[in-house]
Amino acid sequence: MNDNVLIKTVDLCKHYYGGKIKAIDNINMEIKKGEVVVVIGPSGSGKSTFLRSLNLLEDPTSGNIFFDGTDITNPKININVHRQKMGMVFQHFNLFANMTVLKNMTAAPIRLLKLSKEEAEKRAMELLNKVGLADRANAYPSQLSGGQKQRVAIVRALCMNPDVMLFDEPTSALDPEMVGEVLDVMKNLANEGMTMIVVTHEMGFAKEVASRVVFFDEGQVIEEGDPDVIFDNPKTERMQAFLKKVL
Repeated sequence: MNDNVLIKTVDLCKHYYGGKIKAIDNINMEIKKGEVVVVIGPSGSGKSTFLRSLNLLEDPTSGNIFFDGTDITNPKININVHRQKMGMVFQHFNLFANMTVLKNMTAAPIRLLKLSKEEAEKRAMELLNKVGLADRANAYPSQLSGGQKQRVAIVRALCMNPDVMLFDEPTSALDPEMVGEVLDVMKNLANEGMTMIVVTHEMGFAKEVASRVVFFDEGQVIEEGDPDVIFDNPKTERMQAFLKKVL
């Protein structure tokens, strides 16, 4: 495999009810290091299933997923070792309500990366500072706005020093005025060269930040390419119809 390819899927399928529902069907894709791949498409098109399959939160029905050259669909693989290198940010922040922001961020690096408390806290504070939340380190999630919680969720994933960040509709649960502050953090990450796969309905973000846009419909990749081409000159009728509704 090309050294520059971080994730590769081969004939990846996730079917339900004995194949009656094909959530994703024969997805073949390569994601290179440093790429920002934005996945768009209507609700129920398989976007989130695809994303969640990449770290085996969804168990594929068939096909293979290679992460940094290792076939992580091989049952002999310890998937938890590879998951540590895949940061995941969900719609609903998934912060531990009983822990402060700082504790939320340092628990996994201390336990899994064996960092000292001092090292983990230093890294966490640097990241909080970067997203303008250093003053909230000792707050609890219930004391934060939705946008603040999502920024904490992003930097919590970054504390594990991942090779790739997976975002599953990270702004869809937010009030409209909080969306920008989360997208700004993601734009900065992209500018720093982080490999990112983002499932989103934010077309402006896709246009501005994506190195590649992938359009899903009915479990398949219908069209993919450079954002300028995808948005200004879509080839398929299905893509054209989708863009008319969302732009």
